[in-house]
Amino acid sequence: MRFRLSGEQRALREGMRALLARRFGGEALRAAAGAPGLDRDLWRELGAAGFFALRLPEAEGGVGLGLPEAVLLFEEAGRALLTGPLVATHLAAAQVPGAAAGEAVVARVDGGLAEWLAGADAVLGDASGAVPLRSADPLTPLHRVPGAATAAPDPVAVLLTAAEQLGTAARVGELAVQHARTREQFGQPIGAFQAVKHLCAEMLVRAETARAAVYAAAVTADRVDIAAARLLADEAAVRGARDCLQVHGGMGFTWEAEVHLHLKRAWVRARRGGGGTESEEMLAADLLGHTF
Repeated sequence: MRFRLSGEQRALREGMRALLARRFGGEALRAAAGAPGLDRDLWRELGAAGFFALRLPEAEGGVGLGLPEAVLLFEEAGRALLTGPLVATHLAAAQVPGAAAGEAVVARVDGGLAEWLAGADAVLGDASGAVPLRSADPLTPLHRVPGAATAAPDPVAVLLTAAEQLGTAARVGELAVQHARTREQFGQPIGAFQAVKHLCAEMLVRAETARAAVYAAAVTADRVDIAAARLLADEAAVRGARDCLQVHGGMGFTWEAEVHLHLKRAWVRARRGGGGTESEEMLAADLLGHTF
């Protein structure tokens, strides 16, 4: 199986990266962390760029592309730490009026939790009795939904979450290398020390392994492939962010550093449906030849 991107796919990814760099760069990210809230203008701009309607058929006003292209966009969203219920609104594009165009914000009950519930125009699932939680990520308000029905996670939601985690894994690797090249101790960059080299190399290996798995799952759309991709992407994001923070030392915990926000977001994403034990059990059942 080949994963070389087409010219159109590269242009799609580069266009989204440019849009996010212009509208949600480092200053905007830090401002959002200080005063959490959803930027409705940016949400509508994402809608105009086809972020939410990407997989809708052209006959229904969508872009008419597929999961591989959606994965590329969500990877960029994860890389930029874009805020908001992106997965839920993308999934609701064909169901909720205004979602495809970014005019409506849609939250979703997922694994007994709901992100951005208070500011949503619509909710997928029963959110009655929802209780606000103190989120580990200051950019992701959370509610717990007691008694939420436990259903099999939507495989597309699982894969798009994996793509966001992949974006974080790639970004924290970049941040670690940048810091290792410029931060000096004992008269030389810290990247010259073997321990730091090993951390950066391990981050790269985990991120690229997760990338191959996520891209493959986007092509096959197989539930087992998606489960494997999610496990690898969750690990690459969480361990990568922790290692990046280690490279930064004490500075990594400060608000000036981006890495601590990536770590907190990776923790929150990892709690969505389809991660951890759920994906492990699916893989185990497949290995044992069981049906699910």
